[in-house]
Amino acid sequence: MSEVTIVELSPQLVLGIRKTGAYREIPVMLHRICEFAVRKNIPITAYPVFLWHETTVEEAQKADEEENADIEVAFPISDFVEMTGNEEIRAYELPGGKMAKIVHKGPYEESILTYEKLFSWITENGKRITGPVREVYLNDPREVQPEEILTEIYASLE
Repeated sequence: MSEVTIVELSPQLVLGIRKTGAYREIPVMLHRICEFAVRKNIPITAYPVFLWHETTVEEAQKADEEENADIEVAFPISDFVEMTGNEEIRAYELPGGKMAKIVHKGPYEESILTYEKLFSWITENGKRITGPVREVYLNDPREVQPEEILTEIYASLE
């Protein structure tokens, strides 16, 4: 687990899906975006992003258990794409800004300690989260061992 740092992210153009459900649906949602991008010849430019809109770890766990979590996944793209005839997948811009960042190394299911460290740091430093928390996946769990999975976690700050 890394230390928390403050970074400035630029706005990012993405191709994404947002829906209500359980977090186990994230891989399926990412796959749908990839299939869509290939069919429409839309180049994906970077690693996938997951945004969770619940405000605490406990709230996120409860929403996941009840299958009513607010789930948003996206892939960065380089150019805006006019979307017609597809209500599920859309092109839009994720806002940039000042973010607290920490890197989690290991299985996704074990990221709770990393989140707790991030949220403790935010509280201890008198900061406040102002938007959804983002996870950026830096490698593919199908290609690396679970203990080698790398995930950047960002929390937007005021």
